[in-house]
Formats: sequence, C-alpha cells, structure tokens
Amino acid sequence: MKAPLEASRLESLLESARLLHASLELQPLLEHLLRTVMGRLLTSKALIAVSEEGVFRIAARRGLSQLEIGDPFEEESARAAGIEHLFPIGPPKSPAGKLGIGKTVRPLEKGDEGFLQALLGIAASGIRNASAHARAQSLNENLNRRVQDLRTLLELVQGLTSTLDPREIAHLLVLTLTGRWLVSRYALATWKESHSPLVLGRGLELPELDLLKKEAASLREPVKVAALPPGQLKSSLEAKQGAVIFPLVSSHGVLGIVALGPRMQKLPFTDADLEFGAGLAAQATVAFENSWHFHETVEKRKIEQELELAASIQKDLFPKELPALEGIDLAARSLAARQVGGDYYDVLSWDTSARDQPHLLCVADVSGKGIPASLLMSNIQATLRALLSPGLRLVDLVTRTSQLLYATTPSNKYATAFLALVDPAKGKITYVNAGHNDGLLLRANGELLRMTSTGPPLGLLPAIPFEEGQAQMQPGDLIAICSDGVVEAQNRAEEEFEEERFLDSLRSANGSGANTIIDTVFQAVQQFAGDAPQHDDITLMVLLRQ
Repeated sequence: MKAPLEASRLESLLESARLLHASLELQPLLEHLLRTVMGRLLTSKALIAVSEEGVFRIAARRGLSQLEIGDPFEEESARAAGIEHLFPIGPPKSPAGKLGIGKTVRPLEKGDEGFLQALLGIAASGIRNASAHARAQSLNENLNRRVQDLRTLLELVQGLTSTLDPREIAHLLVLTLTGRWLVSRYALATWKESHSPLVLGRGLELPELDLLKKEAASLREPVKVAALPPGQLKSSLEAKQGAVIFPLVSSHGVLGIVALGPRMQKLPFTDADLEFGAGLAAQATVAFENSWHFHETVEKRKIEQELELAASIQKDLFPKELPALEGIDLAARSLAARQVGGDYYDVLSWDTSARDQPHLLCVADVSGKGIPASLLMSNIQATLRALLSPGLRLVDLVTRTSQLLYATTPSNKYATAFLALVDPAKGKITYVNAGHNDGLLLRANGELLRMTSTGPPLGLLPAIPFEEGQAQMQPGDLIAICSDGVVEAQNRAEEEFEEERFLDSLRSANGSGANTIIDTVFQAVQQFAGDAPQHDDITLMVLLRQ
C-alpha cells in the first residue's frame, strides 16, 4: 500500500508544480497552494504570508476572517486565531513566505511533512517569480503613470503659455485637475493686490475672500480637507464634501487655492496624486503671475502714454512766449514735480494786444497733482479766457471764475491764484490774491511791499466776495509772484528754502533782466535742495519796471 501512496504524492507534487509555475500572477498561485495544502491535510484554517520588502504580510487566508489581507504577519495573532503549525516557504533562513495551518483532522505524519517541504520548495520559486513579476508590473505601471503625468503637465504648460488671460488659466487648471481624477466639484480663487480677484466654482463653496486669504496664508503644500485646522474654510468645504486643497504658492506667499471634491467611486487621493496636483498648481501659479505682470506692464504703459499726452496738452496751456509790454521786462517759468503738474501761469491782453495796453497776469497753484490737477488747470484757463472782456472789473472776473469752478468741480478741487492787471504805460498794478502766496514788490531802494491775500482760493467757497489791491511800480522796481513750491522746497534734512532765501536770491540778481533773476532763483533752489526729491511744482513770474 505504501508504493501507491508515494506515487500519489509524487503525482500531486508534479501537478502542483505545473500549476504553481503556470502563471506569473501571485494571487492564483497562493490560492492553489492553500487549496492543495488544506485538501491534503484536511484542515479548515490556513494562511500564507509573503515577504514584501523584508516584512511578512498576510497575502491569502481561509477560515481566518479576523485576520486581514495586507496586515503584517504576527505569529501570536495567528496562533490566537487557530493556526497551530507554521512552515517556511523556501529556505528557513530566507523564506519567500510562511504557511500557517490550523488543526488537522488527523495528526501530521512524516510523509506529510516531506510532502509539505517539497511542495513549499516548489512554491517558493513560484512565489518569488510571481512577486518579481508583480514588482516589474508595478514599476511599469508607475513608469507609465509618470509618463502620462509628464504628458499632462507638458500639455498644461503649453496651454498656459498660450494665454495671458487669468480666467482662461483658471479654467485650464480646473479642467485638467477634474478631468484627471473624474471630479465633479471644484472651487478656485486667486487674488493679487491691484488686480480683481478671480473666483470659479461648481458644487463647492469657499468663505468670503478676506477670510479665505487669512486662513489660506499658512498653506504651502497640498492638504486633504479633513486635515485642515478648524475654521471657516474647512467647514465650508466639508459641508459640500470637499476632499483636497492645492494652494497656489509664489515667492510672495499664497495667491490662491484650488479645492476639489471627491473622486468617482470614492477612490482616495494618494500621495502621488497630491504630488502631481502640486506640480500642476505650481505651473499655474507661474502662469497667473506672468499674466498679472503682463497686464500691469500694459496698464503702466497705457498710463505713461496718457501722462505723456496730458503733459503735452498741459505744455500747450502755457503761453509759448510772453508778450512784450511797454516799459516792463516780463519772464516766467514753471517746473513740474511730476510728469504732469498743477501750477499754471498766463498773460492775457485785457482789451487789445498793444504793448502799452493793460494785460492780465495770472499765477495759480491747483490743489492736487497729476492729471486731475492738469484738468482743473485747463478749466481755469478756459474760464478766464471766456469771461475776459473789455470794461469788466478784475474783481468781477475773479468772482465769476470762482463761482463757475465751485459749481463744476468737486469740493476738494480748488486753486490759489494771484491775478494782476498791469498797466504798462502807468506802472499801475491792480491785483486780486485768491489765497495765494504774497506777491512781493521789491523797490529799487530795497524796500519790500507785500501784496497779501484779498479773498479765498478759487472754487473753494460759494458767494464769498473778493477785494482788489493796488500797487504802483517805479523804474527799477521788481515784482515776484511764485507758487509755494519755491519757498517750501526741501533738502534731505527736510528743511525748507523759505522766503528769506527767496528774497536773498531776488536781491542778488536785482538789476539784471527778468530771465536772469528767474535763473538765479531756480539755481538757488536747486542748490539748496541738492538730491532731495522735488515734492511740489515750482513756478515763478517776475516783472521789472524799466
């Protein structure tokens, strides 16, 4: 009877060897090994643990529902579950796995152990081959996934570099992410100072922008919503089953986030998924910054062009040359602190343009700077020219001009102005000082007379009367009318040029021509200020009675 039994075992071993090496799939091999062992030894419980990177993990089991596939193998737990015998699969010092069997119907015989030893020796090579095949498959799958990720990333980069529209960049990013993982819910928000925020979403809601910026400021890596710290962001996303967040991080901090809902079939987001999404978010961040920079550059250039146009228009508002007045040497100059200034000067004929007839001189300082000031300047010029008519008193001209400006400009827009009606033949000066710096009359003998304010700034208050002042110029006398940019010019120590230095400059050049006097004053101001920035427009008009 012994010979047939040996022949039967040998036949079984040969059949098992054929089946164990017929496939490179690990799980069918293990299932066959369990069936063979359990059928031969008549046991209802058995398991196989396979070595994975030096750790034995349960890979197949029967009758042991309390042990989970994939859990690390622990002998104590296995024996507690009913495993009585343990056998190495392959060499005991370096087994490919472990076989555990429960109580058998009959005691194990010596022949059973020999059969098991032979069977497990055959199985060891099959398990190693199948494991190597599985690792190769996994490596290939990872490689294919990496290749696919790279292709997706390259396609995204190509798409991002083909547009400078932030909204298109946002749409491309969310389409790539949602299409990658078959996600139906998403929300995106981006922000940058001086740019309109961008918010997109479907199925997910984000907190209001200021709160979102605050809570997202600390995010630097992708994070699952469940791992977010308590806050409105976490609550808002969890309410709609948000799953993961990808922050848009630049060198200046977080400038946006992308939130995604759950994947189809409730698949988890793996570490590899988070790494891939972070790469896409990083590329999109660069694209957003490039887009914003492009629009900033375009807008800056547009503003520069507008300023150049405004400066050109403003330049045309100043008289190209001053009229030659009988017995009066007249000169004026203005230096704007910015490309477009707020100071203004003009000389208008009162009745006729004859050299010996009265002319209106005006020096004005408009509130504010830049284009708004330039617009108000042009308004003042147009108003004066429109209202000027023979027989009109100077005080009436100023009053009507102020009323029109008050009615047509905002309450914070006004202008100080010094307007003087000069009779060249007589040397008579009639003036209105509308809240402006004192006009300075420097006599040939050194005496100083001030032409002080006779009313409020133009356009500041309604129905406020103005008064006229009178002065008489004698040969050798000098009148200087300046804006506050002259006396308030500052150096690096924030000291002001002040009126005393201004008078010293006038006195030092008195006796020279009007243009020479202006040159002297401007040079003195420049020397005093040094390399300090010019904070205000500088305007000066000088009259010399010959």
